[in-house]
Amino acid sequence: MMNVSAEKVHRYSFIMALGYLTLCQINRVYIFNYGILTTDFSGPLMIVTQKITTLAFQLHDGICRSPGSLNKHQLQNCVKKRPTLLEYLSYHLNFMSILAGPCSNFQDYIAFIEGRHVQRKFLEDNSIEKGYATFLEPSPNKTVINKLCICVVSLMLFLTVSKAFPIGYILDDSFINNSPLIVRLGYLYVATMAYKPKYYFAWTLADAVNNAAGYGFNGVDEDGNARWDLISNLNIWNIETATSFKMYIDNWNIQTAAWLKRVCYDRAPKYRTGLTFLLSALWHGVYPGYYFTFLTGIPTMMAARAMRNNFRHYFISSKFYKLIYDVITWIVTQLAISYTCAPFFLLAIEPTIKLYKSIHFYFHIAVFTVIILLPIKPSNDSRKPVFKRTTSSTTNHHVKKNYIVEHVKFHSR
Repeated sequence: MMNVSAEKVHRYSFIMALGYLTLCQINRVYIFNYGILTTDFSGPLMIVTQKITTLAFQLHDGICRSPGSLNKHQLQNCVKKRPTLLEYLSYHLNFMSILAGPCSNFQDYIAFIEGRHVQRKFLEDNSIEKGYATFLEPSPNKTVINKLCICVVSLMLFLTVSKAFPIGYILDDSFINNSPLIVRLGYLYVATMAYKPKYYFAWTLADAVNNAAGYGFNGVDEDGNARWDLISNLNIWNIETATSFKMYIDNWNIQTAAWLKRVCYDRAPKYRTGLTFLLSALWHGVYPGYYFTFLTGIPTMMAARAMRNNFRHYFISSKFYKLIYDVITWIVTQLAISYTCAPFFLLAIEPTIKLYKSIHFYFHIAVFTVIILLPIKPSNDSRKPVFKRTTSSTTNHHVKKNYIVEHVKFHSR
């Protein structure tokens, strides 16, 4: 960070950080604990890798690139000078995120440390003139309590459901030979979904820790309530009700998805989706199952996009048809996730191939059939009326303005 020129700091930091992480994971997996998901230094190292590369890319954007060449997010978070050693270590190793993250932008973290984060979030939305007043920081107590309750429920679900439906049972020869395909698919869905509460617990607890320290404020919503989701890693409701593959992954491990977008998707000249999935697999580790999962995700995303663009507009003419469409796409999305993510939990090649053979590679066949047969059409989402978004934005602006004024009055008193 200190010795490489700003023109190349992002490349060298990316290669060094990701390369070191990969060597450590090879050492952990193939030398010490193959097939055993142990908790060791590699978990925190994955988060530090995200932070190192995020800061390096944002420093490159702030020093070497013109403002006109940056998108809105890059311009907002670019870093215009190299951090001090204390800032650098504080950002990477602060107690709030050292164990389970999540990764955040360097500018957001420094604003929090310097006490400017509340004001910064309001000023980003142009809700008040700069320098107009001192802001009173809202309390995170209610949000923290809610998230801790989610943690308790998630942990209880994981400890009970995952033991009742072990994913290894899907490979039992007697179960494969004596159970119809529909039963095995149902069991696969339940067994893979039983792992989700473990991630709900870890990510929600990490989010709650940051919020309890005062970090994570993200402005106010349309009702004037403070939002504490700046670095939230998941939206459980949107995950469980997802009606598309994209909607599911957009609400799962949100900060990692944002990191992948910052360092890969927004910068790759071509094959952006494929390279992003490949980077995600490499960052997760060196088990073959990870690569099965993310490489399967590439054609699945393409097929889901083709289905949506070719058929969705036929079902939005009435609420009844839209409900039918949502139910069907929800079922297909859940089957897609369970099929795609199963190798992620099985880890090795042999059990993954055995599983896919037992269910006849049905989803791979369906996905590639869709890609081959359906024409590629542009998305119809651009046809949405603009005035609805404008009205919502205007309403939200006034709510935020009132929220600020009330807090300023209280602070003055």
